[in-house]
Amino acid sequence: MPWPPGRLQAFKAEFFKALAHPLRIRILEALVVRDRSVQDLQEALGADQPTVSQQLAVLRAKHIVTASKEGTTVRYALRDPAVRDLLDVARRIFNNQLIGSQSMLRELRRERRPR
Repeated sequence: MPWPPGRLQAFKAEFFKALAHPLRIRILEALVVRDRSVQDLQEALGADQPTVSQQLAVLRAKHIVTASKEGTTVRYALRDPAVRDLLDVARRIFNNQLIGSQSMLRELRRERRPR
């Protein structure tokens, strides 16, 4: 049964909203490398425990990361390894935009040169 009109787009928008925070992106980039505990993430990101936990809660609520308990430690992991591909594609897009911006700056500098 298909979703009602607009519901799929709303679902997609909510997914991207979950990514729309600098610390959440940094958390995902760290989890691409390996599963980590909150303490590992705090150290890797230089952020305090409440802040890291709050951002992890958002990522968990949107089913982007999972948590598993190992003794007294909770370890976080990417739920879907395709998030790594998504981050790689985004990095390429940003790189292309920056290259375009650099080209535009060079052109602007050429325009301002006296002839």
